[in-house]
Amino acid sequence: MSSGGLELPPGDEGHEGQDGQGAASADIPPGAVSLARPMDVASQIGPELDWDARDWGEVRTRAQRAGRAYIWLNLVEQRLRAVVAAVLRPVYEPVHGDDWVVAAAGPAGQEWVQRAVAVREVSRRKGYLLDPADDNVLSFLTLPQLRELMVQHWPCFEPYFDDRRDVELALDELEVTRNVVSRNRALSETVLAQAERASARLLEILGAGSDVPSARRLPVDAVEDLVGDRYADVVGVHPDRVRLLRQFPAEDLFGGARRLDAIGIGLNLLVQNFSGRRLIRLAESGSRVRLLFLNPASSAVKRRERELGLKRGELSRAVEMNILHMRRVRARLRDPGAFEIQVYDETPRFTAYLVDGDGSDGVAVVQTYLRRSRGMEAPVLVLRGGGRVVRSGASPDMGENGLFVTYRDEFEQAWADARPVS
Repeated sequence: MSSGGLELPPGDEGHEGQDGQGAASADIPPGAVSLARPMDVASQIGPELDWDARDWGEVRTRAQRAGRAYIWLNLVEQRLRAVVAAVLRPVYEPVHGDDWVVAAAGPAGQEWVQRAVAVREVSRRKGYLLDPADDNVLSFLTLPQLRELMVQHWPCFEPYFDDRRDVELALDELEVTRNVVSRNRALSETVLAQAERASARLLEILGAGSDVPSARRLPVDAVEDLVGDRYADVVGVHPDRVRLLRQFPAEDLFGGARRLDAIGIGLNLLVQNFSGRRLIRLAESGSRVRLLFLNPASSAVKRRERELGLKRGELSRAVEMNILHMRRVRARLRDPGAFEIQVYDETPRFTAYLVDGDGSDGVAVVQTYLRRSRGMEAPVLVLRGGGRVVRSGASPDMGENGLFVTYRDEFEQAWADARPVS
């Protein structure tokens, strides 16, 4: 008998099948509820719950993209909220007090501002407001609502921004990403890249551009800005030089440098990817260049040829050709002393290109030499000079422990022991 007063039929096999239909009908009284036999749940749905490596890889990719996008959106929203408060609060707060956001929204924004007020009250009751600074209506406005306040009161913002259209276009580009991230949907790499560009541009417009000196040459990534101190001054890692140049072209690296120091075997990254004409213009504009090649006649070159399985003299001739090319560049300068070339005879341990390494805005590209891999195939580190980007709770001189300084000192020591090329 069930708890509802209905009699449940027995579940034995005697009441199942075609042969037992008559008996089953006779044994089950009227009003009884037929109950199906429980199925083996694990055997039915267990395999469907499993995720293979491909599924996990896809989920992690989604999470990584969404996380990057969220960081950018968070930075933009906080900056826009601060700008709106700085401009509109002095206008409305003297008259309306704590309700200045409601007054600024006006009749056109009555619906969404009241919704924000209601969400704020619920958050108060449930203890979701962990920081007293967030206990205001402005903190509960979304990015589109902050934009609406800005557009409605553009005459108040116009003195601070050159073009309203630039602001609105950047916010339009972020709207797709905002909807995708807020609903935990898949975010494509293309849309993420667009959102990062729009966010960086918008932060620049709103006067919150990076204060890192080297950001002109190597833009500060949103993730780096938050957790950069975990990796000292390494801001990029690339599997090989080809992928480095795809994201960081030689023109972006060397163009406009006031100082360029390079050490390696043949310095192909510079010689083969940055034309002699550009080097001449760079030097004539006041840049100082110091290039340190491995001596093509040294025994170290022969050992390197054996490591790479090259024909005898092949690497030596390639290095010599690069040196001759740089000598021709130097010969065309009005001040050859600003373009120095030297060679060293020691075992090559790494190649490094230090751009503006004497200041806080330096950038470096570093590769170690692997026994069986050419320089084009070796992993690449991109370093940012001038100390770490994030210094929360750290002393200001912690940046001196970074890799940039280590490789800069190694270059100076090797340069001091090297011989000039006439």
